[in-house]
Amino acid sequence: MIARKHSSKIILAVMAVAVMLCFLAIAFSGELTELLGGTSVRMEYESTLFDTDEAISIDIQMDANEWSDMLSNATSEEYYVCDVVINGKEIKNVAIRPKGNTSLSAIAMDPDSDRYSFKLEFDHYVKGQTCDGLDKLILNNNYADATNMKEALIYDMYHYIGADASLYNYAKISVNGEYWGVYLALEGVEESFMLRNFGTQDGELYKPDSMEMGGGDDSSSGLSMSDREDVDLSDLDLSDVEGMTPPSDTGGSPLGNNSPDADATSDDAAQGDANSSGSGDMPDRGDLSPSDTGGFSMGGSGANLNYTDDELDSYSTIWEGEITGTGKADHRRVVTALRNISEGTDLETYLDVDNVLKYMAVHTFAVNMDSLSGSMAHNYYLYEYDGQLNIFPWDYNLSFGGMSMGSSGDATDVVNDAIDTPFSGTEFFDALLSNEEYLDRYHAYLQQLVDEYVNGGRFDEVYSRSRDQIDSLVETDPTAFYTYEEYQNAAQILYETVQLRAQSIEGQLNGTIPSTDAGQRQDASSLIDASHIDIEAMGQFDMGGAMGGAFGGWSDASDSESASEGKPPGASTEESESGSDSNRISEKMEPPNLPEGFDIENLPEGFDPNNMPDGGLSLDGANMPDMGGSSPSGSESPSQETQPSSDAQETGNEPGSPSADDDNGRPPFAGTSGQLPNQARLRNLMIYGACLAVMLIALLVVKKFNRRR
Repeated sequence: MIARKHSSKIILAVMAVAVMLCFLAIAFSGELTELLGGTSVRMEYESTLFDTDEAISIDIQMDANEWSDMLSNATSEEYYVCDVVINGKEIKNVAIRPKGNTSLSAIAMDPDSDRYSFKLEFDHYVKGQTCDGLDKLILNNNYADATNMKEALIYDMYHYIGADASLYNYAKISVNGEYWGVYLALEGVEESFMLRNFGTQDGELYKPDSMEMGGGDDSSSGLSMSDREDVDLSDLDLSDVEGMTPPSDTGGSPLGNNSPDADATSDDAAQGDANSSGSGDMPDRGDLSPSDTGGFSMGGSGANLNYTDDELDSYSTIWEGEITGTGKADHRRVVTALRNISEGTDLETYLDVDNVLKYMAVHTFAVNMDSLSGSMAHNYYLYEYDGQLNIFPWDYNLSFGGMSMGSSGDATDVVNDAIDTPFSGTEFFDALLSNEEYLDRYHAYLQQLVDEYVNGGRFDEVYSRSRDQIDSLVETDPTAFYTYEEYQNAAQILYETVQLRAQSIEGQLNGTIPSTDAGQRQDASSLIDASHIDIEAMGQFDMGGAMGGAFGGWSDASDSESASEGKPPGASTEESESGSDSNRISEKMEPPNLPEGFDIENLPEGFDPNNMPDGGLSLDGANMPDMGGSSPSGSESPSQETQPSSDAQETGNEPGSPSADDDNGRPPFAGTSGQLPNQARLRNLMIYGACLAVMLIALLVVKKFNRRR
């Protein structure tokens, strides 16, 4: 009787609790999402394609004439149709094309090699088609990497430390059943990647690249190396080229070289004193910023992620590298974030701080100068979601000294690359490096790589596993850039280089080795000696050779010799003279077609390559040309390799092609393009739905009791 008397009050109380739970679910949706397993989505291809315990097999089945035509016209980067059989599973009507930038052009000019990197798009011709949920698969040819392991190793580091990065695995590639070569298979950074990592495809993705060299649909924006014989620099107006930041006046090498032999200014010396202890305190940014190491920055129009102003046109290179469809509102969010990051304002709101710190740690360990670490503003992905920016890694075949800047490549410089001034091409990371809390966390991730990854046995495990998987594949590889003996030697050198790099980082963290460029220039006595290591033997893309390839006859006579020796075009066959910084610039400025009367050896009185005038350098005899963003980098082209398929490109299900609704048991959230639900929102909706259901039931019960009365 009493229970019936108070039943209405009890039901109303239950309804009040349900309403309160709904409000709490809304207020703490992020925490609830993490509690329920985070925002990531488990994808089937994680185990079927990227279980690194066993290499995958990929047979590209394609009409022989079509295959030959694709290779003959590789620089156009046009898509062709093929069928692929991956680990015995056939997928029909897949789009394939060669991919790359300078590496693609170099191979195109090599009469002895057709070993291109490839991109497979499963959803290009058949909308929604995937391979176990994966929409894009990248097949990298290990260009300029005699070890065949640099990129796999770095991606493994990223995954070990918990950073957002592409999945990887080795792949045995065949063409119509005939072995073509061992490649590295990578998860494309597109829709599937975003869904796997964030449970959503709502974020905006960009791949900025100020080093675009042409080819593909956007060839007009760059200079294709295939046109090298037609280039005459006397016809070029370089006075207005943007994208190259003059060297700073801190005394660093104009090419971002950390050579201990370089003369340090008095400011550098003071800075070195402040940092040689490695105590974890950053230098006074009024004296030296982390990015202020004297390097050229070919990052015009925003590719270097430096904030300049609020004008969207100032960041056009970012927008041109869009992967997802974006508009002005999206661009404004990016610029707002860049401004706040540059000012160090509310970093947690505008930057995925923890993931970016992990990115910085692995990237710094890798010494990848073909990136924001050097003078090249490319080889990364920029992700924006709800006004917060994130960085994803890309392209690591030139790690550990693989990017030569015209000199022979000093292994001691590579091994001791300074951890507290790691980025010479951007100021984007300065706010993090200037913040004591974030600097300590960045150092902690570096310490984890040293203690756990290298010294703790993970590196040995990955190295041994990789050798077991690819030794025989490399030995019988019919398209390899290097001989099997060169591979064996390079692999052993890589092992020692990683060990020495870990030793140097350990010393920089505990203060026995200077942790900044300036500190190392002032006192090189404690650096780890790696002079016995032959960096070139691991494979090297010579920047001097690359510029020669791009501009027609720029002192690069080694390509034909490199090809005959099994080395990639552009790899140096002789050691260059180290010389001074100004001599290094001279090595880059020897085209046969400079304007009449221009003498590179007769520079203006008082000219200092470390103090170039603002606004670039002209060809009027008073200055040297501003090279802008026209130098190649040996990296991938963002506009070509990551251009999303448009509706106009989709042709629907062709005869014999699998239906988007018939994907052999794919998980429900793994495989449709642009139609997948936001997994995090779905979970929250389920919570809200449960709360509302309780309220509805309570109302029905109240109604029932009222009727009985």
